[in-house]
Amino acid sequence: MERIALLVDVQNVYYTTREAFGRHFDYHACWTRFAAGREVVVANAYAVERGDPRQQQFQAILRRIGFTVKLKPFIQRSDGSAKGDWDVGITLDAMEAAAEVDRLVLLSGDGDFDLLVSRIRERYGIPVEVVGVERLTAASLMRAASHFVPIEGDLLR
Repeated sequence: MERIALLVDVQNVYYTTREAFGRHFDYHACWTRFAAGREVVVANAYAVERGDPRQQQFQAILRRIGFTVKLKPFIQRSDGSAKGDWDVGITLDAMEAAAEVDRLVLLSGDGDFDLLVSRIRERYGIPVEVVGVERLTAASLMRAASHFVPIEGDLLR
């Protein structure tokens, strides 16, 4: 049975699906689709902690599905924007997981991950699937991936 790591950049997935479709990403469908017939060795969902009850409920749902929820504190910048950057954390976890799995599945459209994806493919010789909203996913990330899976259809609710 193929062993996989499933890493989700929750903020990126949330904002890109909302912008592109005005809908939410379906984490149950995601798990069903990517875990089917595979052994999930690592399943991390990276998010920011705002102390909001609805967000905490969402995080509990992710845990029930099977994800380990990793949280960083919410930082409000003086210009009104927010920061909850998980790029380094995702990168470190991906590099560690790559040594233990046969495939890595990264859910993010963030172009900062193109070097990570390339390095994992080169160093560990495993395929890296990238899952993202096609028109909002960096072209460099799609090129770096072994396979790109667009978020659409059954991955939306």
